[in-house]
Amino acid sequence: MDVGVTTFILFATLIGALLTGLPLAFVLGSIGVIFTYFLWGPFALMAIPANTMGVMQNFILSAIPLFIFMGLVMQKSGLASALYDTVHKWAGGLRGGLAMGTVVICMIFAAMTGTSGGATVSMGVLALPSMLDRGYDKSIVIGSIAAGGALGILIPPSVLMIVYALFANESVGALFAAGVFPGLLLGGAFILYIAIRCFFQKDIGPAIPADERPTWNEKMKALRSVVLPIALIFIVLGTIFFGVATPTEAAAIGALGSIICAFISGSMNWKVFKESSYETLKLSCMVVWIIIGGSCFAALYTAIGAVDFIKDVVDALPVSKYVILFGIQLSFLFLGMLMDPGAIIMICTPVFVPLIKSLGFDPVWFGILFIMNMEMGYLTPPFGFNLFYMKAIVPSGVTMGDIYKAIIPFVLIQALCLLIIIIFPQIALWLPQLLIH
Repeated sequence: MDVGVTTFILFATLIGALLTGLPLAFVLGSIGVIFTYFLWGPFALMAIPANTMGVMQNFILSAIPLFIFMGLVMQKSGLASALYDTVHKWAGGLRGGLAMGTVVICMIFAAMTGTSGGATVSMGVLALPSMLDRGYDKSIVIGSIAAGGALGILIPPSVLMIVYALFANESVGALFAAGVFPGLLLGGAFILYIAIRCFFQKDIGPAIPADERPTWNEKMKALRSVVLPIALIFIVLGTIFFGVATPTEAAAIGALGSIICAFISGSMNWKVFKESSYETLKLSCMVVWIIIGGSCFAALYTAIGAVDFIKDVVDALPVSKYVILFGIQLSFLFLGMLMDPGAIIMICTPVFVPLIKSLGFDPVWFGILFIMNMEMGYLTPPFGFNLFYMKAIVPSGVTMGDIYKAIIPFVLIQALCLLIIIIFPQIALWLPQLLIH
């Protein structure tokens, strides 16, 4: 059968299966099995368990449950509450200070959890009622929490970066380093937007009254709660960036360090350890099964020659390579509205990374663009995960339409920062070139 026809049937089947609502791991894995059987016969199915064993023996995957465990221990041991109390004391006296502080906390959580949901839910439970009680406008409250939580997949360590590195065959350490400045740029842009808007619209983010503001002594005491988690973040990322440890070894350091931090703060107990372990097991199993299914699909996609087919088609197009890059970014934006970001990475990485390399672009830089687009996917309707997290947390009077309106400015900021990284790739590439190459 012609490669073009096979490729069309393959992706049409994939889209149809995804629309049924079946679990992603089953969709990717079953398509791999069915197409392998009909294209090459029953004996070719032996390649699937061999491919699965290859995935299971991949050392880098061990980092995923360790980073997840690290974040869960820090979350369940009361760190989020302590961090928010610190921000409340230091930034509450500024207009919009609590919203800006919430973004900062989300950035810290991003550097501990590697996922989006943890920061979004934790800050939603803590910060949302506090800001609403202080008279903050619901749009700035919802937007700051949802957008800040999405930073979890861009600021390292990021679980999605590990998945991209696995499917793109790139260095996890290089991707982690490349995500630092784009993450700071995006978080800083959120904070700047909140500050400017609250400066001109004084009623949407009122400052804490002067008589309720803490003393300098209380502020300094509150800083104690952030010393340990920030030190742990620098240790974990520093050991990776300076070549002291591999990402997996650094993840193990982080997991152990989170337990030590919880013990030192006096918040570690059997309940925290048990809940963190069970939740890590559930999340890790889900991720690994999806990766196995994605690996089967990627192996099938490569075996039918679709990679070369798509490269040949694109090479024949009479357009600039930047037009092609722009088209890829638009396709990511569209897919992010409809699918899980993890699924998009596993499906699209084998398709686009060889193409990107043939066009002369850096795959690490492209990976950061990919992750930033997936971050937008967490906020774009109709299926942005952070929108559903917020709906589960907000008061009953807040509608889904209110949530959609609240995140529009933050999505536009994400798009602007994505454009900046495209125009100035060294923002992402300078640190990995300095530390790793």
